[in-house]
Amino acid sequence: MSAAAAGAATDAPVFSVRNLWKVFGPHAERVPGGELAELGPEALREEAGCTVAVRDVSFDVRQGEVFVVMGLSGSGKSTLVRCLTRLIEPTSGTIAIDGEDVCGMDKGALRELRRHRAAMVFQHFGLLPHRTVLDNVAYGLEIQGVGKAERREKAREMVAKVGLAGLEDRRPGQLSGGQQQRVGLARALAADPEVLLFDEPFSALDPLIRRDMQEEVDRLHREEGRTMVFITHDLAEALRIGDRIALMRDGRVVQCGTPEEIVGSPADDYVRDFVRDVPREQVLTVRRAMRPAAAGEADTGEALSPTTTVADAIGTVARTGTAARVVDGGRCIGVVDHRGLLGVVAGLDGDGKAAA
Repeated sequence: MSAAAAGAATDAPVFSVRNLWKVFGPHAERVPGGELAELGPEALREEAGCTVAVRDVSFDVRQGEVFVVMGLSGSGKSTLVRCLTRLIEPTSGTIAIDGEDVCGMDKGALRELRRHRAAMVFQHFGLLPHRTVLDNVAYGLEIQGVGKAERREKAREMVAKVGLAGLEDRRPGQLSGGQQQRVGLARALAADPEVLLFDEPFSALDPLIRRDMQEEVDRLHREEGRTMVFITHDLAEALRIGDRIALMRDGRVVQCGTPEEIVGSPADDYVRDFVRDVPREQVLTVRRAMRPAAAGEADTGEALSPTTTVADAIGTVARTGTAARVVDGGRCIGVVDHRGLLGVVAGLDGDGKAAA
């Protein structure tokens, strides 16, 4: 987690989801908690004509974090994020935002939730082609009834924030795909929501533009500490921007944890195979490579933070030729040397055996 995110995050969840199910089909209500719940996807379709998109999912989204939900196509991630604001009605389970029951909200409360508290950023930008960039960004504020001068001033501020200053008078057809996505992001930010919900917003962009947009999201998060829920099928994207990741398969969350936990301690063979090609040294930190300091080592060598990646630590040890201290709060908590660092890269535990 970034320093800003760590400072902003608290124990009080923004979203709290418990035992959430979304079942499509004629007998959807019979599935959660019943005997049909034990059937696999194919058997459920054959016996009840139902498809389970989200299966008994529970998690919390903490204030100030980027919570990534990832999985392959059909895993249920996009359905899940739409259930958070009831764009798709859950079949059963509970959803709360700041302790308030989302499933019990009436139409007015839902409208307030979607307009002011949780803004969506979609893959397809949904920009109004006849409006300028500035007026597209101001559109949500217009719907809210904000006066013209105030909403245009706020929109201009958001346009500058996402790096589009000078393009206020252009129309969507005059912008690149990346620029259009920035307009969509600025429109969401203009409403000043508590949570930003991203549904695979960058999947249609070229790789270089996609990386720029990832950096933009990361920058906005560092500067504002805003809570974000980000849906993606791209593992590299999830590892890059996520403070925590929920990895889904067939509607279930198979593992939820930090990028380091997902890569370093996969919960099962599916997760292990999923992260197999990830460069471990770029995700794992020196905590996994540490050993206790021998006599005199606690006072010598360069100091590294416990959050230093193994890749950066390798560079330090290679440059100095000696072990480096891992220092937390001014106290040496261990040392890392070339053997421990290379062991992490090779996927070995402290005894030189292959890690689970």
